[in-house]
Amino acid sequence: MNIREAHEKFATDEQCLQYISAMRWPDGVVRCPECGEKNVKRVERVADSKNRRKWFYLCLEKTCHNQFSPTSGTLFADTHLPLIIWFQAITLMLNAKKGISAKQLQRDLGIGGYKTAWYLAHRIREAMDQGDIPKLGGTVEVDETYVGGKQKGKGVWCGKKQKATVIGMKQRGGNLKLFHTKDAKVTIVKPLVEQHIDEQAVDAIMTDEFTIYPIMFRGTLLEEKHHTIEHKERKYVVGTTHTNGIESAFSLFKRGIVGNFHKVSRKHMQRYLDEFSYRFNRRKDDGAFIETVARLCGFKPLTFDALTAEQV
Repeated sequence: MNIREAHEKFATDEQCLQYISAMRWPDGVVRCPECGEKNVKRVERVADSKNRRKWFYLCLEKTCHNQFSPTSGTLFADTHLPLIIWFQAITLMLNAKKGISAKQLQRDLGIGGYKTAWYLAHRIREAMDQGDIPKLGGTVEVDETYVGGKQKGKGVWCGKKQKATVIGMKQRGGNLKLFHTKDAKVTIVKPLVEQHIDEQAVDAIMTDEFTIYPIMFRGTLLEEKHHTIEHKERKYVVGTTHTNGIESAFSLFKRGIVGNFHKVSRKHMQRYLDEFSYRFNRRKDDGAFIETVARLCGFKPLTFDALTAEQV
């Protein structure tokens, strides 16, 4: 969906609300998010109030009497932005191959403050969590990269110790998975490989010559399927052996940071990685917009305090 289609299909907040309602209760039966009771009624607001919404649902269960709307208990909850803005922001983020900054969202959508746009973008990213993507199989490329800029006050490029580590896995012709980790040690990378790659379904696994990979695959089904490309020998493709796919994904992510975000904190790095892999994995999917709205309906609210809290 492009921004013009989003504007035509969701021209009012009421249209957006009805769409969210259909996503949340696809069988058409509205249920109370507190007690699960389906005996509810719609109440129209007669008097003017601070709440923009002209109606709400009331649970008729005697011990509950909860008041709620289609956005209650979701990532849309307690938003002060019109739902039209939400839907247009989702469209812009899904269509921006290298991402779109909160500042650009603020300008394009006419959002009053930068913090509001930043909070909006992160709540949408929260719904782009990689979730239960099937394990990778076929030909899988695994690689590591380091993300960072200049060292503050010194004007020189940081070494690897000062940079954030990202582990990537990509199935050729399939899905991409990106992970922010503390380091690229065997003890960290091996559990990720075991969790996200199906040894039985793998035909070949491609890596560069980084020393952790032979150690990591030793004694597993992947040992005989492991192929190494020697970058130090200036080799990048030997037959079908290469890691160009995962390196292209890394390059896209880094171009997004340099060109759009300029700076990404370690604290929020995984959300940005989830956004890029989510968009990449759905680049040919016409239903990406529908899925994203459905995910926003299924995730619990992300408060601003939780988002800005110090990382533990």
